[in-house]
Amino acid sequence: MKRRSIIGGNWKCNPETLETVQQLSTAFNEVEAPGLAKVDVIVFPSAIHVCAARSILKEGIAVGAQNVSVTDCGAFTGELSAKMARSVGCQWVLVGHSERRAKFGETFQDTVAKVGKIQESGLGVVFCVGELLEEREAGRTIEVCASQLSPVLPKVANWQSFVIAYEPVWAIGTGVVATKEQAQEAHQAIRELVREQVGEEAANTVRIQYGGSVTPENCAGLIQQPDIDGFLVGGASLKPTFTKIIDNVVSCCE
Repeated sequence: MKRRSIIGGNWKCNPETLETVQQLSTAFNEVEAPGLAKVDVIVFPSAIHVCAARSILKEGIAVGAQNVSVTDCGAFTGELSAKMARSVGCQWVLVGHSERRAKFGETFQDTVAKVGKIQESGLGVVFCVGELLEEREAGRTIEVCASQLSPVLPKVANWQSFVIAYEPVWAIGTGVVATKEQAQEAHQAIRELVREQVGEEAANTVRIQYGGSVTPENCAGLIQQPDIDGFLVGGASLKPTFTKIIDNVVSCCE
């Protein structure tokens, strides 16, 4: 089954200045409309930069939030609700990124609660899973991904707007990228997990992104794998050449 490719750019806690946000957003608008008609593109700025990016990015490039609260609006200082994210133009939300899990204590229960709030608000979910280097070396990649993903699978309301991002932690920001064979093996196993726990239709529909030191140079070989449906890009999405990743994916879709 041919699935529509989806490319996300996770800016994390970057860039430092509004001027750079404006420059990057303007550069991304160079992607031609026919290409954007063939793939989904999402930029995930920091919360404080969402409105600035949304005001510049052209139609066809969506904006998403990097995180939302497990709560609704209320007396929760420093939090951002899913409804607030939607009100400023976000269409997608990242959940379960390894940095949220490891550095901020996001639990399995938190990820399930956030997915519920996001879906109630009518937004799409990009749900991140991935293993540490020692877990891969111990042959536990699929076990770890299953432990992160299984709790949320019964909660998915719409498989068209639920995307899984496989990000091996050992490849994030390290310059080390999984081989196309390693990535395909993990993606195939994740899809099989969805098939076993939810069913054939969900497994065939769900899009699975690869994330981990993706660049314009290595993306073409990865996107040609049958179970890789796009990318969640980190550092390379903070450069104007992020558009080359989009163009390469578009070319592979033709």
